Amino acid sequence: MIPRYGRRFRQAKLPALNMLAALAVTGVAGAAPANAIPAEPSGSHPATPVTVAGKATQPASGERRMNTGAERRTNDWAEEKLRGMTLEQKVGQLFVTWVNGQRADEAHPKNKEDFGVDTPAQVVRKYHLGGVIYFNNESRDNIDSPKQIAELSNGLQKAATGAGARVPLTVATDQEGGTITRIEAPATELPGAMALGAGRGAAQANQSARISGHELRAMGINQNFAPDADVNSNPLNPIIGVRSFSSDPQLAGQMVDAQVRGYQDSAEPTETTSAAAKHFPGHGDADTDSHTGLPQIDRTAEQWRQLDKPPFQAAVDAGVENIMSAHIKFPKLDPSGEPATLSRPILTGLLREELGYNGVVSTDSLSMEGVREMHPDAEIPVLALKAGVDQLVMPVNLDVAKNSVLKAVRSGELTEQRIDKSVLRLLKLKAKRGVVAKPFADVDAVDEKVGNEQNLADAQRIADRTTTVLRNDENALPLEEKPGSVLVTGWEDTSRGVPVPENLAKHIGDRVPNTKALTTGAEPSDERINQAVSAAKGVDTVVAVVGQSADDPAQHKLIDRLQATGKRVITVVAEVPYDAGYLNSAKTMLASYGYNAPTLEAATKVIFGEASPQGKLPVEVPDGNNPDQVRFPFGHGLSW
Repeated sequence: MIPRYGRRFRQAKLPALNMLAALAVTGVAGAAPANAIPAEPSGSHPATPVTVAGKATQPASGERRMNTGAERRTNDWAEEKLRGMTLEQKVGQLFVTWVNGQRADEAHPKNKEDFGVDTPAQVVRKYHLGGVIYFNNESRDNIDSPKQIAELSNGLQKAATGAGARVPLTVATDQEGGTITRIEAPATELPGAMALGAGRGAAQANQSARISGHELRAMGINQNFAPDADVNSNPLNPIIGVRSFSSDPQLAGQMVDAQVRGYQDSAEPTETTSAAAKHFPGHGDADTDSHTGLPQIDRTAEQWRQLDKPPFQAAVDAGVENIMSAHIKFPKLDPSGEPATLSRPILTGLLREELGYNGVVSTDSLSMEGVREMHPDAEIPVLALKAGVDQLVMPVNLDVAKNSVLKAVRSGELTEQRIDKSVLRLLKLKAKRGVVAKPFADVDAVDEKVGNEQNLADAQRIADRTTTVLRNDENALPLEEKPGSVLVTGWEDTSRGVPVPENLAKHIGDRVPNTKALTTGAEPSDERINQAVSAAKGVDTVVAVVGQSADDPAQHKLIDRLQATGKRVITVVAEVPYDAGYLNSAKTMLASYGYNAPTLEAATKVIFGEASPQGKLPVEVPDGNNPDQVRFPFGHGLSW
């Protein structure tokens, strides 16, 4: 997402700040540490209207902006806390890292390998960490159930508030919705950004963020690295795609505004999360995945202001508390060739000065190759701080990263005042978001708050607005009569291990019991295609799934072969809608922009006539073989 060794300040004992003394662990889930900042009394300051779909509306019950008194108490606490911290504690506050395991005090062998200690709690104490981030992949699996997540969060907060500077953690994850969902069912799954863009409802985008933010906070997660503010202007972008709301800067900005307010302002601070607009200055035109290389964006500065800047400006104007940097080169914004994460002209000159942003700046993961291509790991944190970063996320080697910052301070390469500036921003963020007042989750309330019936129903209503019908040449949709048998076949997202046809078949099977699934994989072989064609001949209707097919002509061949059977074939473009530009033979085609449960249910409702399609393309879809020609224009979408 560092300087000369300064003296250690003793804890100031100013009379006006006695109530904001060092935090003490209570050990009671949901309780505030002793002498923490008191919560602002309900009704003590007026609610602030939220702009949704261009209209000023009254905020949801409990929504608040900090008044002058609350802001003063936050600033006083943060400044006093800073004065009582050692240099090592301050530097620790700058870092966010992964931890291994699902229990704070349970030993995990990878913690020894990564950090030299056994448990996640020991990682927090060893490094005086400012934050942790949760994942659900094989190598860093922190997630089993909502209650388990809450217990893990509480255990880590107990470690943070019980030692060292006694400052609670930012507990983060990437819960964007759609394909980037770290915490799946039984938590509420929600449509992704491009699906929301297709739905054109800022109110629904706001509600989606509100549901997600409230559930995350119930599990002890107080910082969400979302929404994605990138304008996806490159159809071949390998890493953003459906994570972006739109290729239109104004539509993307409207959705970003709504989601920032949904995450941050939809209830009291202790019930919501910080939002993070990413990836500044804009990753939408990239043709390289910054996880594996360093993309270069060749737009002019004026083009950047017209295309990439508006959603980030919308986030700033909405009061976003966090902006994440991108590991991209943008020569017209900074001719040095440094990635934006390490660029002072971009992070300070543009973000701080031109956009007027005063909140926390985080790096994207420092384990990604995009930021590591030009510098060794020991230099990257120092360069990032010089550029204007506050929060250093997931360095490859935390020992190396932290020691490099300490060495830079002690050598005078960076001043301790520069460290103080970032630490103060982070402390204020924690206080403002209610993490100081209420660091612990209420484990007993998790089941009531996470994945409840109301949230699930609202998520489905949001998803029902998003399905986009691209072609209906043969008037096959909606199905006037339920077919006697259905085959669901096609693409599987092997990168995430999601058998999309099998999942879609479950939804269709609720309507047509004689439904079977045949997954052909991400790159179907001729043998697999032949099997699908043979199976298609024995059913009334075929539903064929396509995903990420730009570089996979075998998927296009599968659709051609299925169409040639003469059967009724309904093609579901289940990921980026750009795939539709390659499917010349498909006569009946819809875009779902994702494949989680509410999204697939929404597509199924459209197929069976249970809902009218409302989605409109939030991007322009070019012809796959002739990119200069538009196959489906922005705003296209059939309805009935």
